Amino acid sequence: MSIDKRILNFLVIIVLSFITFLWTFFIFHIPIDYKVIVGVILVRMIASRLILRDYSLSWSKASQKTFLIKSFVYVVAFLVYMPYFYGEVRFSFLVSELFLYIFSINFLMYAYYYFINKSRVQKTKSVVIYGAGRAGIKLESEFSDSEYRVRYFVDDDKVIQNRSIDSVKVVSADELKRKCKEKFDLLVIAMPSAEKSRIKEIYEELNECFSEIQVLPSLSEILQEKDFSKQLKDISVEDLLARHPKDLDKEKIAEFISGKTILVTGAGGSIGSEICRQCEKYGAKKLVMLDHSEYNLYAINEEIKNVPTATVMQSITDKDALEKTFAKYRPDIVIHAAAYKHVPLVEANVYEGIYNNIMGTKNVIDTAIRHHVKKFVMISTDKAVRPTNVMGTTKRICELYAQNSNGQGTDIVAVRFGNVLGSSGSVIPKFKKQIEAGGPITVTHPDITRYFMLIPEACELVLQAGAIGSGGEIFILDMGEPIKIADLAQKMIELSGRDEVKIEFTGLRPGEKLYEELLIDESDAKTDYESITVAKPTMYALEKLNKDIKELLACEDKLQKLREIVPEFNHQPN
Repeated sequence: MSIDKRILNFLVIIVLSFITFLWTFFIFHIPIDYKVIVGVILVRMIASRLILRDYSLSWSKASQKTFLIKSFVYVVAFLVYMPYFYGEVRFSFLVSELFLYIFSINFLMYAYYYFINKSRVQKTKSVVIYGAGRAGIKLESEFSDSEYRVRYFVDDDKVIQNRSIDSVKVVSADELKRKCKEKFDLLVIAMPSAEKSRIKEIYEELNECFSEIQVLPSLSEILQEKDFSKQLKDISVEDLLARHPKDLDKEKIAEFISGKTILVTGAGGSIGSEICRQCEKYGAKKLVMLDHSEYNLYAINEEIKNVPTATVMQSITDKDALEKTFAKYRPDIVIHAAAYKHVPLVEANVYEGIYNNIMGTKNVIDTAIRHHVKKFVMISTDKAVRPTNVMGTTKRICELYAQNSNGQGTDIVAVRFGNVLGSSGSVIPKFKKQIEAGGPITVTHPDITRYFMLIPEACELVLQAGAIGSGGEIFILDMGEPIKIADLAQKMIELSGRDEVKIEFTGLRPGEKLYEELLIDESDAKTDYESITVAKPTMYALEKLNKDIKELLACEDKLQKLREIVPEFNHQPN
């Protein structure tokens, strides 16, 4: 049975310090009766313990850093009261007393660690901490009274590799892979300031070496809790797929939002609620949150604490109610996120999808123009590009209406992007539930792909696009490379550790296509930001578009009329 390195460390220091104390005391001190020596030593040890408040130490958290600090304080204190013991300040006395103190404090640390910690908690599992910075060292200390034994630190800094922290060796990722002939129990990525892309690289490099991988949240999150170990969370598919735009211009967003009254439609939805959070973050003067769902509106209103809010429980299809809302709150900016977005549900409810998405958007745009709103930002979707379903086609008509209504005193822009991770109705929450139930995970087709982005990242880019828009643009967010849904499902199974869960292919749903696009053609314009481009404008006489929308609502064959308005609509009902 191997001896813990920390215990060996303590034992060596205890033995050496006591030997040095005895040597300096008997060589340099005036010989006196050993009973007197013992008495003097005991009195001074007890006095120093009380003066330096050693009794208040948390011995379960003590480390070598503890005795170094306490020893320094002891030396300074001893210089003050040494003349009262010996009549003069002598270096030999100082050395002997210092080593006596080092002996005693290490003895206490060793005794607690061995007899209390070791007997209370059996070290049955192994953990490796990636990141030997402050967060990693704090975690190593917190693991001391857990079932986990810290085997290694891993760090990218070559300067500290092959050195030790609290007797735990620091190694490189390559060296760790050579050591993991058998899997370690847990890897903790203790890098709260690291980009998601770096977390993904670490996961892909070391995944095979560990039964479980956890991450420490971002700095803003961990500051809310003193114990880092309580905040560890399992690495998620969101951690692996997230992308952080390098050209996010927070100053531009703040300039756009700060001091403004913002009206957000669909404020209780996945996108709308995050838009509200971002508006709070960037200093909006007031948030007018509009949604027809009572619970969703209540939930987001409970979250927003630092900005005055108004909650409007209303449907965007109610033109008269919208009129009163705009007249009452007089918003500077409108961000329109309200829409029916679920493809199969809209396929099953064609009229409702058309009426809510097209007429609702038309109502909000027309009302914004009448009330001289400065800027209108509409959330669109990649499904509006060469649509194969009713939902995507309705959003394409909304884009056309937004683009061709511009120029009446309100700058109107649309922002088009793909799927967001974790939104209501997205595949990730669905897959999680299926995994929890034991499977199978249902995927429509082996080759189906989708673009993905985290909701906060998408919403910040939406605000940035709104800030730079001058009116009439359809902005497109850079979503990176499309991801196979089957690969996503397999990755989620791996992360869950439930290898018995299978993937089942069910066939494409009505209106669904294998892959999504963000551009109708390649004739897009660049902006000052690599993450945001502009689609080629599509001219459509507003008077004709209004007439066509009116006919669409009244006609029997709505699919045929949708094709007339959006010629690229290629309906895929099965």
